[in-house]
Amino acid sequence: MAETARRGGRRAPAGGWRTATVAGVRRPLARSVQLRLDVADRIDHLPGQHYVVRLTAPDGYTAQRSYSVASAPADPLVELFVERLDDGEVSTHLADVVEPGDVLDVRGPIGGWFVWEGETPALLVGGGSGVVPLVAMVRHARTIGRLDLLRIAVSARTLAQLPYADELAAAGALIVTTREAHGIRPAARLTAMDLLPLWEPGQEGFVCGSTSFAEAASQLLVGLGMAPAVIRVERFGPSGEPLPAA
Repeated sequence: MAETARRGGRRAPAGGWRTATVAGVRRPLARSVQLRLDVADRIDHLPGQHYVVRLTAPDGYTAQRSYSVASAPADPLVELFVERLDDGEVSTHLADVVEPGDVLDVRGPIGGWFVWEGETPALLVGGGSGVVPLVAMVRHARTIGRLDLLRIAVSARTLAQLPYADELAAAGALIVTTREAHGIRPAARLTAMDLLPLWEPGQEGFVCGSTSFAEAASQLLVGLGMAPAVIRVERFGPSGEPLPAA
């Protein structure tokens, strides 16, 4: 039976533990993996939600981590992007060991706050692997023919370290790199002047990235005139995985 999580006056879909068969494995960037999962009795998610992946050792020890969904709700498979961390119990297994045909325990979709339902204009701001849930929003917008509702700005150290870089560029995203020049732009952090052409009254803000990035980007949006109440923030911890919801 589907559970639900509140987002404003509505309820976002939520699901319990399921089994997921790995349908595809890609490694588009160094130290990362894209997993395509066929989730049994899958509940359609909203863009911005995430899944928990649980691993169980032969001795019964378990470890679990949360990963944002990159796929659109219309996609029959759930796509997760996992950054490999040397001390990550889950990410190292998913990046190095998992192959097509393997079966994983997953729980989701989860989250009712950081979701975009494809009905309102939004300004999306992501840093590093924090672009993943924003990619789900872009894909959903493309599916329903409303890419015009989204304005997008993303930041990474280098273009080679930015997940879904080509797809984001094709969607019109402003791409900022902090350790190398990109196009005519020198290496620099995201600024209010970068976001100003993307901002317009009536937008919601969606900010996802490390704690420091999320705080800085949120302040930039407030400085432009966006009300704090319409800025939705997803912070990633030092491990690169979503922090638990408060």
